[in-house]
Amino acid sequence: MSTFSNVPLIGPDPVFHMLARYKTDTAPDKVNLTVGAYATAEGKEYVLDEVRLTEQEIVADPNLTHSYLKITGDPEFTNLSVQLVLGTGNAAQANNAVAAVQTLSGTGALRLLSVFLATHFPGITMLKSNPTWGNHKTIFRESGLAQIDYRYWDAAGRKLDIDGMLEDLTNAPNKSAVLLHCCAHNPTGVDPTKEQWVQIMDVMKTKGHIALFDSAYQGYATGDLEEDAYAVRLFLSNNVPLAVAQSYSKNLGLYGERIGCASIVCATADEAQACQSQLAALIRPMYSNPPRFGAAIVKRILGNPEKRARWEIELKGMADRIADMRLQFRALLEEYHTPGDWSHVTSQIGMFCYTGVSVEQAEHLIDHHHVYLLKSGRISVAGLNPSNIEKVAKAFDDAIRTKASL
Repeated sequence: MSTFSNVPLIGPDPVFHMLARYKTDTAPDKVNLTVGAYATAEGKEYVLDEVRLTEQEIVADPNLTHSYLKITGDPEFTNLSVQLVLGTGNAAQANNAVAAVQTLSGTGALRLLSVFLATHFPGITMLKSNPTWGNHKTIFRESGLAQIDYRYWDAAGRKLDIDGMLEDLTNAPNKSAVLLHCCAHNPTGVDPTKEQWVQIMDVMKTKGHIALFDSAYQGYATGDLEEDAYAVRLFLSNNVPLAVAQSYSKNLGLYGERIGCASIVCATADEAQACQSQLAALIRPMYSNPPRFGAAIVKRILGNPEKRARWEIELKGMADRIADMRLQFRALLEEYHTPGDWSHVTSQIGMFCYTGVSVEQAEHLIDHHHVYLLKSGRISVAGLNPSNIEKVAKAFDDAIRTKASL
């Protein structure tokens, strides 16, 4: 028996496994609706114009350096990131009551904040929506958090189960941590209305729960950075304890740069200083300090009014293209009289659509039409474009009629 023969094999990640299947498929008309990455109307990967311009500026800067950042990252970057989600001139920042550190994108921010909660609130329970992004469960488990689900997706109505959600948050142990998607819920694309956010906030405040916001799509949901931060700012203004995990993978297209921010809103500057020190203590033995280049891109864009304005125009264009694909996809399904009500395609928001197809129907789409999606029925709407949307709609129509279970 060799040294490592007792190490068990773990199955592949479902998203990246499906992407690998897509890449090895030789069909000329295959369609990739798996990974949440933006693509143009021509189906090409997209580097934002403002990002490309900023990269060139950084490379040409004679002061460019590759030295280490602080353990907590670039302070200008973290300050601008907190301002982006909490709002310009927010009282928490003005009072130095926010602990904020640069992280390895949103995943790193979630892991860091989860370990922080497990360390400083022993026995705390993490509540997450059912369903949620598949990696949430693993992150919380590996961080040592107990976790339970709260109802979220009403499969029959293909909408938010607000009553079930409120009941589960109410019945949870007092002072639990609750994962909330800031906007463009992954995987369902179903967000609470502003009125429902108020209901959620009221329960959270009554129960003393801590809100952990996953902000992966700010600006990407509606095309409006301010609108997409509504829930976080509502909780902030009502003094609900909160932390935020931010990612710039989607809204700036910096997927591979792994740029994110973890922040904790505290009551006082002293509390924030203590939390900042604890976050730094967790980072040092984990990855020591974060990458420099992506943060430099973000801070130059967020910190320059002209650059930020150009970015916001691009971001709105990306959000609008996805919204247009939703409209066209629904129109085609209704034109084909595809069984079922397809209004949820346009009532959902953001990159993902929870189509409602069964596992068998998803497998039919993959095996017979080379349309790749997750077995849950989630598709990345960014993968739709004018050249493939009719094929995809016809494939869905066939799969639903052939494997009828709706």
